[in-house]
Amino acid sequence: MAAKKLPHLPESSQEKQDDEVLEVGSYTKEERTLRKETEEEMAEAAIDSNEDLSEETEEPLERDDGGTFQQVTNLLNIMDSESAKTDTAGAGPDMRKTLASVIITEKATTEPCVVMNALIRCLQVPQISTQRTMNIYNILQEIIQQEGELEEPCVQRLVAIASQEMRELPKMEGYLRAEVASDTLVALSRNHFSLVMYELQHHLKPLDLTDEFVIITLAKLAHSNVFEFMPYMGITLATIFTMLRLANEAKIRQVICGAMETFCETVQFYLKHLEDSVYPVMTEEQFAVKLFPMYRYFVTVWLKNHSPEVKLGVIKSLKPMLNLLLPNDDLREQVYDYIPLLLAEYQGGLEALFITQVLRQILEVSVITSTPVPQMQLHSIFTELHVQVCTKAPAQQQYCSQNLMEIVHCFIALARSYPKELMKFFLSQTEMNKEATRVGTLTLIRAVVSADEPKMNIKTIYLAIRVVKNTLSDTRSKVRMAVLRIIGQLVLSGFQDRIKGWGLKYVSVQLTLSTYKLTNRRESYYQRDLEEKMVHKVTMDIVRIITSSVSGMTNEFWVRLLCYIMETDFTEALTPICISLTNLAEQQLHTEDVQDVPDGCGRSRHVDLPTPHKLLARLLVLMSSPYKGEGRGVAMLNLLRILSHSIAPAMADTWELEIPLLVKYLEEHTEFTWNQKTWEDKLIQFLRNSLKKTRGSNWSLRLSKELNNQIESFDSPSLEKGFLYRALGFTLATGLEADKVEVLLLELLYKTDYGNDFDREGVILCFGLCARGQVSTVLNVLHDFEERIQESEQSWQIGAWRKDHPWRRETVKSALMVMYSCVATYCHPQMLLTHVDKPLTSKIIHHYTSSCQDICLKMAFMKSVMQIANAIRNITDLEDFQFAQKTTLTAILMAIVNAEPMYSLVSPVRAVAMDALSHMSKVKPFYSIEENSELMDICIHSLISLQPPGEDNESSKTLYTTALHSLEQLMESLMQRQLDPKGLQEMVHLLEKWILSEREWEREKAMKLHLHLMQIYVQSVGVCIPLKLGQFGALVGLIAPCTCDSHKRTRLASMDVLSSLLDLHASQTCSSWDASKELELARCKEDLQGLDVEIFSTSARIAKVACMQFNCDEVVSLIQKLCENIGAMDLQHDQASVTWIGTFLQMRVKELEDKVAEILGAILVQLPTVDHLEVRGLLIEGILRLAHYHQETVLTALLRQPLPMESHLVEVWLAVADNAPFARMMLQGLMGRLQLRFTPRANATSKADIWRLAAVDPLMTLCTIHLLIEKMDKEDKLPDVFPDLIYTFLLQLSSSQGPEAVSPVLKTWRLVHTGTLPEEINLKRITIKSMQLLFKRLNSERLVKTLDEQGVWDLLESGSTFLQGVGLLARLYIRNMEGYGRRLSELVLRGMDSEVLGCRVSSTVVCVEFMSDPILYQAKLLKPAVLLLEKGVGQQDEALRVLSLRALGNMALGAPKKVRRYRKLLLEKCLCSLREPSSTSVPSEAMEALAKILAELREGDMGSFFDAVSEQCRAFFDNESEQLRLKAFLLFGKLAKVVRISKKHFFKEEVKKAWVPLMLHCQDPCSNAAQACMATMYQCVHFWGWKALEDSSGRSDATGADQMTVFQMTFCSMLTQKKPAVLYSFLLETMTYVKSNFSTIRLASCDLAGIIMKQMSAHYLKKLDFPALRNSLQELQLDSDPGVRRAALETLKTLDTCSQHQRLASPEGVS
Repeated sequence: MAAKKLPHLPESSQEKQDDEVLEVGSYTKEERTLRKETEEEMAEAAIDSNEDLSEETEEPLERDDGGTFQQVTNLLNIMDSESAKTDTAGAGPDMRKTLASVIITEKATTEPCVVMNALIRCLQVPQISTQRTMNIYNILQEIIQQEGELEEPCVQRLVAIASQEMRELPKMEGYLRAEVASDTLVALSRNHFSLVMYELQHHLKPLDLTDEFVIITLAKLAHSNVFEFMPYMGITLATIFTMLRLANEAKIRQVICGAMETFCETVQFYLKHLEDSVYPVMTEEQFAVKLFPMYRYFVTVWLKNHSPEVKLGVIKSLKPMLNLLLPNDDLREQVYDYIPLLLAEYQGGLEALFITQVLRQILEVSVITSTPVPQMQLHSIFTELHVQVCTKAPAQQQYCSQNLMEIVHCFIALARSYPKELMKFFLSQTEMNKEATRVGTLTLIRAVVSADEPKMNIKTIYLAIRVVKNTLSDTRSKVRMAVLRIIGQLVLSGFQDRIKGWGLKYVSVQLTLSTYKLTNRRESYYQRDLEEKMVHKVTMDIVRIITSSVSGMTNEFWVRLLCYIMETDFTEALTPICISLTNLAEQQLHTEDVQDVPDGCGRSRHVDLPTPHKLLARLLVLMSSPYKGEGRGVAMLNLLRILSHSIAPAMADTWELEIPLLVKYLEEHTEFTWNQKTWEDKLIQFLRNSLKKTRGSNWSLRLSKELNNQIESFDSPSLEKGFLYRALGFTLATGLEADKVEVLLLELLYKTDYGNDFDREGVILCFGLCARGQVSTVLNVLHDFEERIQESEQSWQIGAWRKDHPWRRETVKSALMVMYSCVATYCHPQMLLTHVDKPLTSKIIHHYTSSCQDICLKMAFMKSVMQIANAIRNITDLEDFQFAQKTTLTAILMAIVNAEPMYSLVSPVRAVAMDALSHMSKVKPFYSIEENSELMDICIHSLISLQPPGEDNESSKTLYTTALHSLEQLMESLMQRQLDPKGLQEMVHLLEKWILSEREWEREKAMKLHLHLMQIYVQSVGVCIPLKLGQFGALVGLIAPCTCDSHKRTRLASMDVLSSLLDLHASQTCSSWDASKELELARCKEDLQGLDVEIFSTSARIAKVACMQFNCDEVVSLIQKLCENIGAMDLQHDQASVTWIGTFLQMRVKELEDKVAEILGAILVQLPTVDHLEVRGLLIEGILRLAHYHQETVLTALLRQPLPMESHLVEVWLAVADNAPFARMMLQGLMGRLQLRFTPRANATSKADIWRLAAVDPLMTLCTIHLLIEKMDKEDKLPDVFPDLIYTFLLQLSSSQGPEAVSPVLKTWRLVHTGTLPEEINLKRITIKSMQLLFKRLNSERLVKTLDEQGVWDLLESGSTFLQGVGLLARLYIRNMEGYGRRLSELVLRGMDSEVLGCRVSSTVVCVEFMSDPILYQAKLLKPAVLLLEKGVGQQDEALRVLSLRALGNMALGAPKKVRRYRKLLLEKCLCSLREPSSTSVPSEAMEALAKILAELREGDMGSFFDAVSEQCRAFFDNESEQLRLKAFLLFGKLAKVVRISKKHFFKEEVKKAWVPLMLHCQDPCSNAAQACMATMYQCVHFWGWKALEDSSGRSDATGADQMTVFQMTFCSMLTQKKPAVLYSFLLETMTYVKSNFSTIRLASCDLAGIIMKQMSAHYLKKLDFPALRNSLQELQLDSDPGVRRAALETLKTLDTCSQHQRLASPEGVS
């Protein structure tokens, strides 16, 4: 039973999996190894795995599975991983996947249930991938297939899981999973049908729309298990029928339709094999009854659905349903009722073919069962089907031709049931006068006539002919063809008697009509001509059918066919007409019934014919092209033979002998093997022999007149017309009456169309042949013709002679030129010398130069020159003859050759011109050297590019061979006068582009010409004239790649040329060239004839032999030429070029120091254009070879390339990276190029120094370093260059922090590339990326992670945070890079002494971090570092001074024991920096450094610096800079800690001077400064010497302002008691701060002033200037800060209170 496709769903992978398993039937050694590895992986994974998988599966792991579950899981993992690799890794991963599947399947052969359970558990793992699911199901299907019956519990579990998978259908990948699950259920059903069927039926419930894959699976079950399924078929169909109303979506409807299609086919199969069924279920009638309601619902409801897919599914399901319904008589009638619904679907967008197939099925059954469709439906059926035939199918209809065939069968069935009604309908359609309708109707009639149906009676044919006759008057082409085909079909079907009369007459009329239209066609009606050709072809076919089938042919039809030969210009129809006439004539001439013979064609063997001369002339000319028109030559010869007694009885005997010979010749040849000239010679000989039989009569002249009359009957050009001219010339030459011949020649001249090349040449040939016997007559006619047309240079009124031939001046001139040259050719040699210059040649030149020189004139002129030259050469006595017109003729010929197309040989112009030049070169006077060169150039370009013609094209081969031979002859004669190095080079230059051509024929011809030239040059010149410098290398470089040419003849020719060059060079330079080298070259030449794989090694041997013959300049020219020509030809030539380059570099590289730049430039220029990897690799290998010996030159040349990291440069550097030692050497050189910018300019002492010191773009250098670091071996940490690279990168970054000038490389980039620049093409980014790659090489993930987390790279990239990034990088470097510090320290110290400021700054930043570490001290580099930092502190650059101070301060961290040693220097530099007037950062950094230094010094170590530092520190307490205030407070606190006995008194005074600022700045606007100030103040409390005050400052629990207020009150209270004068001075000092710029200080001063006033004694109150204080406080009432205003108000109140107390206490107040 044929498988039926279900509705389209994603294809299952089962078939692919089966194929893969089958492919593992026989393992190769590699496959067995792979299988063993896979099994070992599975076993190891099973043993090593101890994970608890209970969370991943729904059931606990069985303990007795022996690790099978884990093994299966591992193998599935292998399949999943290999599936992902299959697309990229080829067949290997796919093989591993297949082997893993096979291993599982084979394991199942011993433990099927265990493996099945393991696979089922794998299916239950949550979130399993689609690919894994499909793999599992495919393996399960294989196990099911090989094992057969399985344990029922296992099968039940698998059925449940697959059913659930199938029904829970996601949108996307779930279709694949559902389909493979469905296939698994089908596989199980073969041995466990009941379990599967129970599961599916469980989910198939009436009035409940089930899942689509349940229905699909049921259909698959029915298809796979026909007899098992049949008991369930009835309930299944009934249940599905209840779902039809619920199925509203298009998808489920498609599924149901597809399932019904399968169910019906299953039922048909079941009914055909009912005897094989054990338990027959239902009969065909019972099935039909159950199906009909569903059929009705499909047609009436679902067929109206708007979805095309649903409609298509319904229509396809109807065919198998109708196979069951139509045999039932009762149901058949009901099916007829729904035919209109089917017809209505033609108007929709559904493919018409499917509807027609259903309709045909119904109609044919109606015929078979003799129950025709109701007559009331006929018209609609006729109309709908007829429209399908007569109208063009819509574009979306893909099966229109198949649909038409189905419609034809429908009409044949209708014709059998309703012939009268159908013909009546056809008649009505033909009356509509629409072409398409008529053609379609006639086509259907022809189909009805051709139907081999026994019930198609004669009445139907009669009615059909009536319909056809109704269309005979229609003149449209398609209608005529349709009628003709019906006539032919009637004859073929045996109704010959029905066409006599009207049919034969119609065929005759159409034959004449179509011929007339084709012979009078117009160019603008191309489509109409094509249609008419089709009509004529159909007519010819019908004539052939009629003449071979119809007896009793009418005389009128016979005469019409016979005269048709003479009248028609459409010669393609002649062959069938001649054959038909020959057959009829033979039948009529041999018939015994004389009465049936037409008039004039009885026993006397005579028939009514045209004029014998006219018929012979006509057939003779037509026979000149015997293979046209399906071999008309044989047909016409046979016709002539059968009619010989009627044409010319005198010739009959001759024809009986000669015509069979001509026929035999034609039969022995074909249109591809025959020779036109040979055949024409045979016909001319046939004509000569025939005319001999009529000698003495006027047959020859009358035949000439008929031939002359037929000239206009043939097209030009044509073989027939060419032969006609030849035959006419021959017959005229045999004429005896000269005056009548002259009349015919003059008439021929007048009626000839000179604008037609063919006609013109034909007339010329005719005149030439006639001149053999009529020389004087021909000359008289030409002279008379020129006189009559009034030839002059001002006016040519030729067109007045014949209006139908608008002659042009040039065409007549061309004809006259050739005619004059023909006279020279055929005249007597003794008369030529007298007339050759004048009038013959002069007349030819005059006609050519006085015209526009078109193609016709050129051809005429060249032929004329050729004929003149040949005529002169044929004269034996030419000792003193000088052809005066030679120069003029040569110039014209050169211009003609130049005008020819270069790549096509469409005419013999080139050959004729070069032959003429060759012959002219042998005529005195000879050509000069300049003329030779010019002619050579023109001729080479004209012919060398022409492709040789095919073997079967004899005419083109002859033309091509002739042209090449002409070129060789011309070149050999012309090159004899130009044999010197310059001439040789010019000639080679002309040949070069052809030697480098991609076309092998051009290379071969050019190489042969080159060899020919070299042979001439060597033989003629030898050692006399040496070649120019570099010329020898260039010549060899051009030829060398051709030694590996794919064409053997080119290889051998190039070897000969190379040998000639080497011989010439050796002879000219007197170099050693012994016999051993000659012998080696001879062996190489023999080897070049071998296979292609051997020629490269042979070419390398040739190069080694030739190499030592070259000096350095010749080597450069050779390599330049080889590089220049790479890519000009194919891969073999490129490989040969690089082979020669590699060989020469290998042997001569040490000698080429001065030539490296030129060689490298030549290679680099060509490298970007090379596509093939092998060629590029060999070129790069050459570059590396140069770099090994001449590193600096190559490095500079590479870095000076215009674009950064172009692909060809990348490949060069990748090759460098592959060689680690060489790559390190190149890295050193690259770093040296970058460091040159930061070092003093040095003078070059050698050529290598010149290249090393040459300027290069840093961007290119950085890109190169980045590439090398990236591509070198990842395991190489580069310990020897790591510090140098870091140092170089930092220098580069420091130099790019300012405004960056546009790199020359980037300027070039913008010129070449139109898009935006890549972001990474930036000095900073490239440098940073290189540093990142460098650190990644250390394999320290922690360091790399730290660098990223702390944002080192972002800091380095930003100009504002660059120094911070450098410092952070240096810090991490110290911590993590043990063993790399000393080298970097040395480099950093070198950078600190650089003349470049950026270099000094960056190096100092690193030094800052190094000073905080013992590394410098341990490396004994501390002293030079300190000296350099001392120098840096004195620089003008602020950043450098700050960094230097910071580094000096860090000495206390890195080398604390050395602080005392350098204390004087440190303190001096810091103190000087504190006095910096204009800077903030420098004093700040100096104070911070002092703070670090003081921690390592004692009081006595500072000396006098202590006082200065203390005073300078106090000066910054009230500074506007928060940073300075903060640093000052911290430093003052450090000083307080350092103070011992000697400085205690001094510092006590300093504390007193600083106390008020300290108390006030405890509320500094900067919180850090405030905290530092408060800490410093508390540290200085003990200098007051009051224990209670110290206790007060230490035990207060308050914080912030409250704590400070308590402390101030306590302090002021104690000061009032012990030092009231100091308190008074503090008040005055405090009041000065009320004008501070900081609001918090103003507020604190108000608060402190109030506290002091409250604690001040009456004695000192008297001294206060209350008005001034009041004014100051009142001014604060206008302060912008409300806190200040409140504090000032409170203090003002306190002031008023103190003022009142003072007045009360004073004597004035008491009084």
